[in-house]
Amino acid sequence: MAQPNQDRQATLATIASIEFDVCVIGGGATGCGSALDAQTRGLRTVLLEAADFSSATSSASTKLIHGGVRYLQQAVTQLDAGQYHVVRRALRERIVMIANAPCLAHPMRFVIPCANWFQAFYYGLGMKLYEWLSGKASLFPSGFYPRAKLAERLPHLNAGKFVGAVVYADGQFDDARFNLMLMKTFSEAGGTALNYARVESFFKTPDGKISGALILDNLTGRQFQVRAKSFVNATGPFADALRQQASPGVHQRLRVSRGSHILVPIAKMPSADALMIPKTDDGRLIFVIPWLGALLIGTTDDESTVDDDLLIKPPEIEYLLRYANRYLDSNLTRADILACFVGLRPLVSSGHGGATKRLIRDHEVEVDLASGLVNILGGKWTTYRAMAEDTIDAVQRQLGLPVRGCKTASMPLAGSEGYTFDYWKTLVDTHAIPEPTARHLAEKFGVRAARVLRLADEDPRLRAPLAPGFPAIRAEAVYAIREEMARSIEDILARRIGMQFLNWQAAHQAAPMVASILAREFGWDAATEAGATHAYRTKLEIALETSGLTPA
Repeated sequence: MAQPNQDRQATLATIASIEFDVCVIGGGATGCGSALDAQTRGLRTVLLEAADFSSATSSASTKLIHGGVRYLQQAVTQLDAGQYHVVRRALRERIVMIANAPCLAHPMRFVIPCANWFQAFYYGLGMKLYEWLSGKASLFPSGFYPRAKLAERLPHLNAGKFVGAVVYADGQFDDARFNLMLMKTFSEAGGTALNYARVESFFKTPDGKISGALILDNLTGRQFQVRAKSFVNATGPFADALRQQASPGVHQRLRVSRGSHILVPIAKMPSADALMIPKTDDGRLIFVIPWLGALLIGTTDDESTVDDDLLIKPPEIEYLLRYANRYLDSNLTRADILACFVGLRPLVSSGHGGATKRLIRDHEVEVDLASGLVNILGGKWTTYRAMAEDTIDAVQRQLGLPVRGCKTASMPLAGSEGYTFDYWKTLVDTHAIPEPTARHLAEKFGVRAARVLRLADEDPRLRAPLAPGFPAIRAEAVYAIREEMARSIEDILARRIGMQFLNWQAAHQAAPMVASILAREFGWDAATEAGATHAYRTKLEIALETSGLTPA
């Protein structure tokens, strides 16, 4: 494996030496998806991300691959064709995501408890319509749990309050890892990707078209230039800022919604099924979902801004606990919370106001005629691939090229080649590791887990866990640095391994070991290593204090 600093220097040299067909700005789901689409259509593509890949919206979703039950309800009750369009396209894309990355995405059974038989009929009819819209992309039929089976499937649900439950299919995925595997697949297809590279300004031709950009390397403070024939703005909630940078004075198009989530122990609802709370007092949905050994509860949906700090607030915690406790007998309190996270959703505004929860989650490709910047606005995780396809169609038209067929609908992502659901058993047999570690590695890396374990075979010290009681091992941190462009403790613990999203205390404990591994890989001195640990732990402690939770 190449040394990480040498890899970055080689990437910078490549970027400076050639003109690309396409420069995609933004390393979230849409940016990575667009870069992969462009590269596989034969366009020489560079992908730039100002922070780390998936460091904002794309790692802070509710981890659902879904058409959108609420959007379908709005389509029917409000005769809204736009919502119907969103649902139908998302249901088609749902099965594509599962097929292309089975190690990271899978079907899940969702349960809607019904207080009376009218609700059972109403929700049952709605889920049959949802299933019908899926067509050949259906995951499995919807159905009904009588009260006894409901109590069996969700043992800590207050089943006595309900006549039964409507059951339907949707999908679940590991959003941060999926995003990273999009980036990895793009790189392995010949694309050039760089994180911590911020666009400072654009260069333009005499007629005002963008021909290049000045980039700041956020790791060294040095500047460099990138030249490309077409530039794509895929920066999600931050897209308006780049649009205005390209064409000062352009009107804003986005409104931003804030979604907060909490994690509690899986023992509070030990089930393979997810609970959908169909309606809160203010007309929203909340999910209680088993996710990677914990229980995820979310989400809120409130108007926000890109300047809002992404720390959960005590009223948001109380809101989520209150509704979860209406359905569960576990009496969840703040003391049960293992971790929290907040994400921003970019919503394309029609300019007519109204609550963000009612805005359509559709996307729009906008080509700025003055600068030539191609903007992909709005959308949702499930439709990232369709968004990318529409974007690169527009890029090819802009370049005066024939619109070639998109190849990503049937393209396995890195780590998914030949993956099977019992692949973890191969890891146990071949590398003599515990089952929890094998399952964790298979779910995070797919068949690339074997490469992670080869590092542990070469250095047995890397077989040790990063934190007590957590299945992640030290070799994952080394692999993330050498193969996945991780540069910080948070890069590794949040987006490469996922520990920060699942358990703040475990992440707090693991930080010094991760800093030690970073120091060895990058040649840090003792002061830099200690500073990195202190900065990361301080950030966690601030998050705990802001949320009103007990410090680790």
